[in-house]
Amino acid sequence: MRITVTVDGTTYTDEVEPRKLLVHYLRETIGKTGTVVGCDTSNCGSCTVHLNGQSVKSCSVLAVQVDGAEVTTIEGLARDGELHPVQQAFHDNHALQCGFCTPGMIMQSIDLLADHPDPDEDTVRHGLEGNLCRCTGYQNIVRAVQDAAQKLKPGSQQPVGGQ
Repeated sequence: MRITVTVDGTTYTDEVEPRKLLVHYLRETIGKTGTVVGCDTSNCGSCTVHLNGQSVKSCSVLAVQVDGAEVTTIEGLARDGELHPVQQAFHDNHALQCGFCTPGMIMQSIDLLADHPDPDEDTVRHGLEGNLCRCTGYQNIVRAVQDAAQKLKPGSQQPVGGQ
């Protein structure tokens, strides 16, 4: 099947197998390898991307389902050489160890902050519960999301990370 999809601001038209998963289309067809293949069962959240502005696990979406849609991957977040505030907050708050879950965790965090711009710890933990991290214990991830929330508030003059 032929699909046309906009990924990170660039439009692609490709022939895809009807059974090809979005995660494999992103990685293998257009080279967006920042989207990680974790479990292939939608349990870990490592493959999370934004589809028309909403987070989805790209291992549970067929590429043909995104025909005409807009997809944002971890690689599409930075602007003019500057990390997205959530990416910067993860860096500043040491919210990663091995980094395998980080792309999906960041994408889910952005979606979480769109719905809950000033989340408390429980809200962050609940909002990220579909994304697994086997290294960190989540404390620095929660801290990073709350830090990014403060820096994303309208009128905030503080850089992400408080530096």
